[in-house]
Amino acid sequence: MDFGESAERRDIRMAVRRLCERFSAAYWRDLDAKGAYPDELVRALTDAGWLAALIPRRYGGAELGVGDAAAILEEINASGGNAAVAHAQMYTMGTLLRHGSDAQKERYLPALARGELRLQAFGVTEPDAGSETTRLRTAAVRRGDRYVVNGQKVFISRAQHSDLMLLLARTTPYDELADKTEGLSVFVVDLRAALAAGQIEIRPLPTMMNHHSTTIFMRDLEVPAADRIGDEGRGFRYILDSWNAERILIASESLGDGRWFTERAARYATERVVFGRPIGANQGVQFPIAQAHAQLQAARLLRDRAAWLFDRRERCGAEANMAKLLASQAAWAAANACLDTHGGYGFATEYDVERKFRETRLLLVAPISNNLVLAYVGQHVLGMPRSY
Repeated sequence: MDFGESAERRDIRMAVRRLCERFSAAYWRDLDAKGAYPDELVRALTDAGWLAALIPRRYGGAELGVGDAAAILEEINASGGNAAVAHAQMYTMGTLLRHGSDAQKERYLPALARGELRLQAFGVTEPDAGSETTRLRTAAVRRGDRYVVNGQKVFISRAQHSDLMLLLARTTPYDELADKTEGLSVFVVDLRAALAAGQIEIRPLPTMMNHHSTTIFMRDLEVPAADRIGDEGRGFRYILDSWNAERILIASESLGDGRWFTERAARYATERVVFGRPIGANQGVQFPIAQAHAQLQAARLLRDRAAWLFDRRERCGAEANMAKLLASQAAWAAANACLDTHGGYGFATEYDVERKFRETRLLLVAPISNNLVLAYVGQHVLGMPRSY
């Protein structure tokens, strides 16, 4: 494995950095205060082709690798922004890319690449089945050439700002299955048509960070059978296939956050003078920042390896999960070091530390809890018994 970064990827980083310079700290601060959606950023990312990074050229995309997509998201967060509006479209469309029919790809991917459609909503989590995905209750019943869906999803981000939603629903009752990973299917849902028909209701779900979370209610929602992705009942496997990319991309956002925190903390610790000397001269201030930097560098190596394996189509489940674990932990260590360094000013909105602090904390528990990552490593990597 080459530990150097290609000239092409360095160019990607520089281009994304320049784009992000157009969106100041005040821009993000205002969005956070209003709970507003960053339409201008999404348009800029779309126009520059970054949201179509993983789409093949034949459909109008850039046909880049996950390693390149990781660099894009890392730079957005390292610039002080929040890449959540970009990551979902990148990894959610992975299920369509890998398992969709030619007709589905022709129908959706060119429009997504051009920015005419947004696919940023991923309908998986339910009130009574958070991380236990095989216990989903939302049911899709086949009736002729369509499915009728009834159920509820929760913590679905950006549904109000997306044209399409990838939906995981039950097509075989749980009690009828010998293999509990079967019986779930994936659908592409046209949210605009469903809203116009009154078959879906989207309610905002305010949270401590500006992720545009919602609860979705589906009542006799009709989805054409042609919009089912892949075979009926194999949706859980299709979703799992996209989760490695998700882990790598979330790890990259964490790394970007961690870079922002350590750079901001180191600068403030150097410039802030108390009792006649910079506060960074004190070991109690300097060492936590240095420790966080070291943790970030180690996590970055694992993220890079996971992305390298993914792009070579080799097994990378362990690496992708552990990269997410270590990167989110490193970012959280950097966040705490940065907040401690700033003292009371760290809680003032004008310094942006408290906003990034809240955003980074989420990545310890979402889109997968680090405890579940540890359980995965314990059981599937180390061969220990299933933990309870």
